[in-house]
Amino acid sequence: MSLPDPYPTVIYKICPAAAWREAERVRFFLGAPIDLADGFIHFSTAGQVQETAARHFHGQPDLVLVAVDARVLGDALRYEPSRGGALFPHLYGPLPAEAARWVRPLALGTDGVPVIPELEP
Repeated sequence: MSLPDPYPTVIYKICPAAAWREAERVRFFLGAPIDLADGFIHFSTAGQVQETAARHFHGQPDLVLVAVDARVLGDALRYEPSRGGALFPHLYGPLPAEAARWVRPLALGTDGVPVIPELEP
């Protein structure tokens, strides 16, 4: 599968804050229940994460947004078609906690959708 051009160096994961705290404790993240069911960890690019938040995390409190350095994930990171054929980053393996560039809490907007901060593309 071809990579988006330009290849994003940062990808984003929305997950419960408690799950990420556990990942930091054990030094890796195996994924949320949907990731485990699908066999890979779902990520979004900067241009995809707002729609991901609205579709999959509406009304869910206590979430974090994790910015991940995609360059350290190697061949386990693949871009595969998803919503409407758009290529989404999927990680086939555990996410090392040290791959996180930063972690930010996500507040819910008045519409119940997590508010995504300004991101690097």
